[in-house]
Amino acid sequence: MPPPREPAVSPAGAHEDARARLGALYQAHADFVVRISRQLGAPAAQLEDVVHDVFLVVHRRLGEYDAGRGSLRAWLYGITRNVVLHRIRGQARAERRLRLLPDPEPRPEPDERLARSHAASLVQRFLDQLDEDRRLVFALIEIEGMSAPEVAEALGVKLNTVYSRLRLARQQFKAIVDRLHHGRGGSHGGA
Repeated sequence: MPPPREPAVSPAGAHEDARARLGALYQAHADFVVRISRQLGAPAAQLEDVVHDVFLVVHRRLGEYDAGRGSLRAWLYGITRNVVLHRIRGQARAERRLRLLPDPEPRPEPDERLARSHAASLVQRFLDQLDEDRRLVFALIEIEGMSAPEVAEALGVKLNTVYSRLRLARQQFKAIVDRLHHGRGGSHGGA
């Protein structure tokens, strides 16, 4: 005699049964999960997410639940504890990473941004007026912060040539600044 056949269950029927069981578990135990989450230190703003994550785990592991090993509430407590601790650890890691970031530069006021933009425009016009040799030396030293020996090496010229070009470029720059300063009614002071 052939072995008895198990009743045929369609995949859709099994899916509906699982959804119904999960829905019933949620209705019966969601408040418990919320209370336990609070007691474990879950931030109030994250309680909904914690409950969601707990019931995702319950859904995935429902077939693993063994009533012989403990009550359903004890099983839910273990899952909730793991989810909350995972979130707390993740938040602590994120906070540590944020502390490693430098503080953001304060945003300049609109007037200051306009002044910076105007100054950058003036410097660019000044650079455009210089011959290429002086422009390169001035830009590399004054704007890019390179040392004179670095510039001499980069351009393949003697160090004294760099100093000479820089001196002439600085004189031209000072003359332009002085003209602007006098044009705005400022007083000229010797430095």
